[in-house]
Amino acid sequence: MRPAAGEVLHFSEDPTIEIFRPHVADTARQGTAYVWAVGHDRAPDYWFPRQCPRAMAWVGPNTTPEDRDRIIGAGSGTRVHAVEYGWLDAMRSVELYAYRLPAGDFVEHDAAVVATTEVRPLGPPERVGDLFALHDEAGIQLRVLNRLHDFWAEAVASTLEWSGIRLRNARP
Repeated sequence: MRPAAGEVLHFSEDPTIEIFRPHVADTARQGTAYVWAVGHDRAPDYWFPRQCPRAMAWVGPNTTPEDRDRIIGAGSGTRVHAVEYGWLDAMRSVELYAYRLPAGDFVEHDAAVVATTEVRPLGPPERVGDLFALHDEAGIQLRVLNRLHDFWAEAVASTLEWSGIRLRNARP
């Protein structure tokens, strides 16, 4: 589930959104109201239940072969996502939807794209489907761990590129 040319995606467990209105997220570090979405490269970051903690790492232009092999694995692709065992049932059962939004309404902001005005979806939301199959089809390793923090510590100290979402929901 990736956006087509001229589109960005917003993932949600709510299939009834008709208009996306800018808002300040509960976890925001700034007070600007945004509509959040993602492009092609970062869409896989959201192939999870909304509250699911996940740690992700991938090969970037400055990644050393040693870090790639140590964290991702030799011959194991270029990207890995990690979740905790406690989230497996939610990953199997969540009904996740993707809204296709017009890319022209958005500007880049960190790893995402944002709009500061209301945005109407280009059509009805699409059910994302099997999250495990999406990872497999995209060639992304999906690791299941007892706790994310050790993996996260290794990723952020490496030359890999990385992202962590909802880590506050991870086991201590």
